[in-house]
Amino acid sequence: MVAAMIAVVVPALPMLTPPAVAGPVRTCGSLSRISRPDTTVVSAVEDSGDAATPPSCRVTLRITDPGDGGAVTVWVYLPLDTWNGRFQAVGGSGFLGGDAARLVGPLRAGYAAAATDAGHRGSNADFALKPDGSLNWPAIKDFGYQGIADMTAAAKAMVRDFYGKDAAYSYFNGCSTGGRQGITEAQRHPDDYDGILTGAPVIGYPKLKTGQMWGQVVMLAQGNPVAPCKFKAAVTAMTGACDTVGDGVRDGVIGDPLQCHFDLSNLVGRATPCGKITAADVEVMKKIQQGPRRANGEFLWYGLAPGASFAGLNDTVPLNGKLVGAPSISDLSWFSMFLAQNRSWDWTTLTYPKFEAYFDQAVSTYNDVLGADNPDLSGFARAGGKLLLWNGEADFAVPFQGTVDYYRRVQEKLGPGQTQQFLRLFLAPGVDHCGGGPGPQLADPLGALVDWVEHGKAPRTLPAVRTGADGSVTATRPVCMYPNVARWTGRGDPADGSTYHCVPARS
Repeated sequence: MVAAMIAVVVPALPMLTPPAVAGPVRTCGSLSRISRPDTTVVSAVEDSGDAATPPSCRVTLRITDPGDGGAVTVWVYLPLDTWNGRFQAVGGSGFLGGDAARLVGPLRAGYAAAATDAGHRGSNADFALKPDGSLNWPAIKDFGYQGIADMTAAAKAMVRDFYGKDAAYSYFNGCSTGGRQGITEAQRHPDDYDGILTGAPVIGYPKLKTGQMWGQVVMLAQGNPVAPCKFKAAVTAMTGACDTVGDGVRDGVIGDPLQCHFDLSNLVGRATPCGKITAADVEVMKKIQQGPRRANGEFLWYGLAPGASFAGLNDTVPLNGKLVGAPSISDLSWFSMFLAQNRSWDWTTLTYPKFEAYFDQAVSTYNDVLGADNPDLSGFARAGGKLLLWNGEADFAVPFQGTVDYYRRVQEKLGPGQTQQFLRLFLAPGVDHCGGGPGPQLADPLGALVDWVEHGKAPRTLPAVRTGADGSVTATRPVCMYPNVARWTGRGDPADGSTYHCVPARS
């Protein structure tokens, strides 16, 4: 989404008790001689590993679509003697479909693992346009959904070729763009994965992505770019006022942001290192938190939740003695490549009416390909799949309200009881986009998903931890299944997660 989002790290995972497994039935090099329609084995190389990484066979594939000429690169890492019998696909971030570097963590945990570039290399959006400026639909479809489907089929076949058997269980693990990729698989190919872990999944991508420019449009239209330290002061004030909301403890985290009703007007006149906060500044902040709206006030998309940072999407910088807006490269690329279809597009020409027009264009043109918002997950439920969905409540880029909206629409479609059997949502207070932020961080959500899929232990909470500078755990906290929140019992040490219980969030 923005530069900060591209560095989504797949952590090293603990080794899991494996299903009954066997070693390879053929050499790594022999995989290069495999022939399948529309698939080329670019390389199959044995890697000796190191002290932390086991030996593996590392395969690169090139898959072409004879129908539209699109092509994707797929990387498959296959443990030589530490395979746990499972397959894990790893998603991308921002405009990056994925890369091979993300496979090291799963490999160390014993998984056969795969990723794809989803039809283009790198993290920029230039792939959306052909040299003549027309839309490159084969590449857009690969980024939207086809690349992940091609990767899944090809990687599973490679696992079968190498080990002489299918993986006992298949998992997808992704956040941001990777989260969207996982949701898309559940919607379009419900038999592909036994379990899908999807974080901050940019559901409703055309709406969300276009809406990320809203703060810049507001500041431009109001003629009032807000200095970063004023935004920071506002977040500090909101957090201080609402710190005990939801969880009942003062810990620098808003436990239930939607119950924070801090009036930003109270900030008018407050001194900051970059000047006093003005009424015009507050008007901008209120519009950003309200989220994109039409001129008549009609809702378009969700705004920034209380406690989430304004930085990242609403940045401003000094230029020639004046403060000016500084949209993220990702947002500029979305508007210039996908919407204006003009590599030289000038974002400062945006007005409220033009923003509305671009918003409608984005939805009508791209929702079928990129939206990933179909609530009908009945096929995934029938296939026995499990979907663990999570979002940070301090996410500056993907407002968690959009994820909640999708979850509720699935419930409306399938019923709350059936939905709970295969889909559970967890909202992590104080956690930023795919991690970070002041809140306790999810410790091992993939482990919880595996336990659910393989042992039927449906999670009601996910463990989260705070760590010190030396990496030691300084606090624990449960993250409760939506719509519950973790509230301190009032007894014991608030840094001890066992002193919390899950209670319904106030509506």
